[in-house]
Amino acid sequence: MREAGRALLKAAEDGDDKAVRAALKAGARVDTRDGKGRTPLLLAVLGDHVGAARALVEVGADPDAQDEREDSAWLVTGVTGSVEMARVLTPAKPDYSVTNRFGGTSLIPASERGHVGYVREVLRTTGIKVDHVNRLGWTALLEAVILGDGGRDHQKIVGLPLDAGASPRIADMEGVTPLRHAEQRGYDEIAKLLREAERDGD
Repeated sequence: MREAGRALLKAAEDGDDKAVRAALKAGARVDTRDGKGRTPLLLAVLGDHVGAARALVEVGADPDAQDEREDSAWLVTGVTGSVEMARVLTPAKPDYSVTNRFGGTSLIPASERGHVGYVREVLRTTGIKVDHVNRLGWTALLEAVILGDGGRDHQKIVGLPLDAGASPRIADMEGVTPLRHAEQRGYDEIAKLLREAERDGD
């Protein structure tokens, strides 16, 4: 059984869906873990191995199982920005409120990294909380402004949560709003979007 578990972990990490199915057939537990607490599904998602992830989801792999870094398969999709992987995991019914070590949902790192397609998909198809605040005191909107580059992708990222009902007035722990952060960084287009959102909310 232990050998089958090791084989499953390796197959998932390598993205070998045939070997994944063979290891499961040999008796490997679908949510066995490696030395860092990572499940086969988490390893497959980290490598963006869609076929292996699909094979694991089909037999009941848990998309919310977290490793020692508090990463889970679903949370990692926000880091990679893989829309296809998010769609593979959706039938496993992830808990979109589960948070990472920074207290953030998958929407927050996706916003920081400018994953436009992912942010659009998640806001459209899940019930993820658009104004969730992480341990740094940042929402997805704040993270997109503070850690983004102000370019076209981050302009789109800012627009998407606003269109989904995000509040432009939620400030960070120092009381600085997304608009003020955008102005301080010279992100003129983002500042324009935020001013319009604040005005529309009045």
